[in-house]
Amino acid sequence: MKENTILAHAGRAPMRVGAPVNMPVHRASTIVSPTLNEYEANERGDNMFKNVCYGALGTENAFALCDAVNQLEQGAGSMVTSSGLSACVQSILCFVGAGDHVLMPDSVYGPQRMFCDTILRRFGVETTFYDPRIGADIAVLIKANTRVVYTEAPGSLTFEMQDIPAIAKAAHERGVVVVMDNTWAGPLYFKPLTHGVDICVEAATKFIGGHSDLVLGVITARTHELYKQMRGFCVQMGEIASADDCFMALRGLRTMRVRMEAQQKNALELARWLKGRPEVKDVLYPPLESDPGYELWKRDFTGAGALFSIVLEKTPRKALSAMLDGYEMFSIGASWGGYDSLVELCHPERTAFGRKGPVWNEDNCSLVRYAIGLEDVDDLRRDLELGFERLNAALGN
Repeated sequence: MKENTILAHAGRAPMRVGAPVNMPVHRASTIVSPTLNEYEANERGDNMFKNVCYGALGTENAFALCDAVNQLEQGAGSMVTSSGLSACVQSILCFVGAGDHVLMPDSVYGPQRMFCDTILRRFGVETTFYDPRIGADIAVLIKANTRVVYTEAPGSLTFEMQDIPAIAKAAHERGVVVVMDNTWAGPLYFKPLTHGVDICVEAATKFIGGHSDLVLGVITARTHELYKQMRGFCVQMGEIASADDCFMALRGLRTMRVRMEAQQKNALELARWLKGRPEVKDVLYPPLESDPGYELWKRDFTGAGALFSIVLEKTPRKALSAMLDGYEMFSIGASWGGYDSLVELCHPERTAFGRKGPVWNEDNCSLVRYAIGLEDVDDLRRDLELGFERLNAALGN
């Protein structure tokens, strides 16, 4: 099936007389069986990964969502987790133990870095943060005890692209699992599993949910063996997602194509406009021809997430507050992927969120990130324009 058909039809309730188009919420903990044989068979072998046999192992809504996402990702199996961060964390914990080593891009999602610097370290797992632009040269960083190479393209604050096929090839030559956070592009605009990635994670909170009202993660595996290993691990960790959140995510999935296309169009138009503003030193957005990651994005991706950052000269906080606080269309918030536009002042240089490599200089830059929603692009542009007026007034320009 084509992607638009998958979005509309995958994960539907079984057809029967009077069946609803959208699968209702099936809240359940205990699942009963009519006979002992059926009860025991339902929880034996792979059945526990396919059938509804206990609420903590998945509801009908969870299995329906997983089926739809797995078809989009072209994987061997998907599973839901309680949050996007949980999906990121479980995708590493599944493959490492005390004494192992993980490679993590320096541009990685901040909470994931915190996990590596705290929990993984406490469990005796070493993390090396690498330049996200390293490509095939990552081979020199792979040790005998390296178990996972983690990727995220682009980085969610400074938007460095990664050469995913080259990194995957180098990792697989040493028998190392490759994990990718694909939330920015989503399953519509990039297929990690067809580019060599073993485990794909997505924060369904973002574009899949699409309405800023749920927290959910999805993990998809490239092979059936990896799926069984990953799914079994998540079950042992007690990872579950509520039937209500799965219902909401599946409903959001139906309109993901039209939302992302409209948001991408708005984002690209605004990014190009911002590139020409005298206040802006640079716009960090791979679909721009001027972006260092443009060629990789053009080669591997079929579209773009509606999230980018702008670089300003080092600006006093008072002036930045004047610009951001007065926005009408852009609410100040940390998430993205919903229908509403958001803005956030970012600090990639702070120790809590890392940035140990030479890819960001806090001494002469301020970074502002925008998530573009479904508002009229002229209204968004006018809101940004008024923000620059407030910024210039606060700077005495």
